[in-house]
Amino acid sequence: MSKFKLLAPCMFGVEGILADELKRLNINNVDAQNGRVFFEGDENTVAAANMFLRTAERVLIVVGSFNATTFTELFDNVKSLKWEGLIGKDDAFPVTGYSINSKLFSVPDCQSIIKKAVVERLKSVHKVDWFKETGTVYKIRFSIQKDNVIVAIDTSGDGLHKRGYRAHSLGAPIKETLAAAMCYQARIFHDTTLFDPFCGSGTILIEAAMIAKNLAPGLKRNFAAERFGQAFKTAFEAQRRVAIDQINKNVEFKGYGSDIDKEAVELTLQNAKKAGVADCIEAKVLDIKDFKITNERAKVITNPPYGERLLEIKQAEELYKIMGGVMPKMQGKSYFIICPNDDFEARFGRPADKRRKLYNGMIKCQLYSYFKS
Repeated sequence: MSKFKLLAPCMFGVEGILADELKRLNINNVDAQNGRVFFEGDENTVAAANMFLRTAERVLIVVGSFNATTFTELFDNVKSLKWEGLIGKDDAFPVTGYSINSKLFSVPDCQSIIKKAVVERLKSVHKVDWFKETGTVYKIRFSIQKDNVIVAIDTSGDGLHKRGYRAHSLGAPIKETLAAAMCYQARIFHDTTLFDPFCGSGTILIEAAMIAKNLAPGLKRNFAAERFGQAFKTAFEAQRRVAIDQINKNVEFKGYGSDIDKEAVELTLQNAKKAGVADCIEAKVLDIKDFKITNERAKVITNPPYGERLLEIKQAEELYKIMGGVMPKMQGKSYFIICPNDDFEARFGRPADKRRKLYNGMIKCQLYSYFKS
């Protein structure tokens, strides 16, 4: 087995949650930083991280990191790295990445230079002058932040938020990874009763049901690293078997979704079926003003409309007021609401017991948690 330094990018605000996920998988040397978590492991670790992590955006093998302020430094440092450890003479290695607050700010130029440096390195090792790039694809991803460069190979392929159950969505859906983070904050258990009165395409309900059932988020999809050679292929096969064995089929979890949009309700039920959790999710058309929790103990996790224009914002704020009325402070009831509006608590009618900064895409939000009776 090989030993790798690994990196899982994530949304800002989720780093601690992701680090806890990694520790629960018994993964070593977990180091949470802004928007990413570093860790270490082998092929089995790569497979397990891809298969089981709910809040990571992808899993990368770090080939090297260094500081660079000139294109010469970038080229020389990239060329010095042992790319041949993974990339063969017939393999493809496209380059993509980003630069933030750095002297090397031109992404296309950085892409070109990194590509050229890898080519020159592989030329000297494989003793060839031309690369057909017809074999396995090893996508190289780079990040440059404050002149610090990280170059890595993507093991995930499609982003890990793509679980395979949401072919279509409505409006601006909440990302699966963010929904999972909210569910972890709300502490979903095998017997939780959950409500989402703005269910949209059902993402929050489905992610909660998958947590309750211990259903691995990567079970119904494939990963780039499965094609990285026999050791990786074997590791992914083994982790897929583990994931199947760990599914809890006897859960009491129940998720109730509602939305004013009939199409959203239908989509929630379709997606729940694709995700394998249709047996514990129900959904119906309902206006928020008619929302009620009849269960003695229940949680609400929801992503209400935000509004982008002035009129929409005012309408959203009126919704928050209605929410405060239909979500009373009661023993056994807890509410977890993500919202970017700084006046949410005033509109809702009471201060949150806890707030956590999270990003919904590029929108800075707060997860307002109400759990004290």
